[in-house]
Amino acid sequence: MCARADSRSRWSIYPSATRRWNGCPSCLKDDSEHAQAVQLIHTADVLITNMRPRALARLGLTYEDLAAANPGLVYAQAAGYRSDSDRADIAAYDETVQAASGLVDIVNRTLGTPRYLPTILADKICGLTIAYGALAALVHRNQTGHGQRIEIPMTDTMIAFNLVEHLAGHTFEPPSGSTGYPRSLAEHHTPRRTKDGVAALIPSNPQNYRDLFAAAGRPGLVADPRVNGAVVDPLDADDLSVLVDECAPALTTAEWAETRAKHSVAMGPVLELDHAHEDPYVREGHLIETVVHRTEGPVRTTGIPVKFSATPATIRRLAPVPGQDTAEVLAELAATR
Repeated sequence: MCARADSRSRWSIYPSATRRWNGCPSCLKDDSEHAQAVQLIHTADVLITNMRPRALARLGLTYEDLAAANPGLVYAQAAGYRSDSDRADIAAYDETVQAASGLVDIVNRTLGTPRYLPTILADKICGLTIAYGALAALVHRNQTGHGQRIEIPMTDTMIAFNLVEHLAGHTFEPPSGSTGYPRSLAEHHTPRRTKDGVAALIPSNPQNYRDLFAAAGRPGLVADPRVNGAVVDPLDADDLSVLVDECAPALTTAEWAETRAKHSVAMGPVLELDHAHEDPYVREGHLIETVVHRTEGPVRTTGIPVKFSATPATIRRLAPVPGQDTAEVLAELAATR
């Protein structure tokens, strides 16, 4: 973890992504370090690996290799593809998973050009899935005493994630329509330009539309029959969305926030990332914290968004530098023998 300016942009993910890790790297091709790693695994509750099946077999680190000595081990294997598929040993990255899971197709339908989402969504969603999968397996182990192997293929995880809504017309057999969630894919399903910025304005029922049109000073639209029924006809959604686009510049973002408070119209200002650390909501929720790292000095790291009433979470251990904990970990390992 070098502190040179030209490497800091690449290092910047680590303060938030590797908190609570021990800095104890091992070269699994070295016999001595491989043996130490196996000994550590024999004392572990959970092992998480993103190595592909062939590499795990070559290193003697499959579930079957390890479970005999540690039958309570929860072995979480999270490669790019299922181990029983013909893609099992293909390398995968966030971008390839976005492509293989349909995300690129969804973006292509919206923008008219294939693009990756500008966030490592697949990595982060799969990380969450690994976490709750491992916790579920630990509950089972605590009840039965038995560990197990759980497999979290990234592509499978993201296909399931994407198709919750985008299976759409293909939910039925025979299909009643095409795939793709119409609301998300609608041309005007975008943030709106307000008088002084950008905001999300999402009216969801007839009363929301009438309140929004009234706030924008458009009484003729308030009387529109399309927003005076019991529900809004989905066939009218695109045309109404165009009208919302036209109304949004009538008020400032702050004035739309007042409308939200008064009428419960779903609205949210757009958070500009360069100013996220200054945002009152972010500050009050401690969603970005400044900490002092042992080699990098003051750094910002993401806070803890989950609030526990009985066991409040705190940031207690920062991202390690490689090797900083090796002596401590090996000493603890020696004490267990």
